[in-house]
Amino acid sequence: MAADTTESGSGTPVVERLKSYVRTQKGTILAAEIVLSLIILICYASSWYGGYTAVAICEMVFAIVFFCVFMMDLDKQLSVISWVWSDLIRALTGTLCYIITSLICVIRGAGDGALIAGGVFGLIAGILFAYDTYTIYLQIKSGRTHTAAPTGEGV
Repeated sequence: MAADTTESGSGTPVVERLKSYVRTQKGTILAAEIVLSLIILICYASSWYGGYTAVAICEMVFAIVFFCVFMMDLDKQLSVISWVWSDLIRALTGTLCYIITSLICVIRGAGDGALIAGGVFGLIAGILFAYDTYTIYLQIKSGRTHTAAPTGEGV
């Protein structure tokens, strides 16, 4: 008996969610962060000083986790965690880590082309993470509603 290929499999909704989420601004930013972190990881791993790979690995894993959470709408189901603030902290630490380590790599990397390339890509990633931080900040700022606090005085 042949398998029925006209019906969609169980993996198709995930693929469709992936495609539609990557088309959003946040999905594009997170996907670019993942790809840049992978490129930086490869550059750092092929250099003489492999110790800087930890930054690329951590930032790539965090970006993948947040990509999956936002893609699958788990942020709406798991309301115990403030996902927007967690994402802001992730992007801010990614910005600082990439800019600091990339400057060190570019300055120190004389004679090590892979380390300099990783540093240059790291500076680009630092700018991307900074842009992500800015967009998250705008999202938090616009999401606040300003209501008058109760003063306890009766009318």
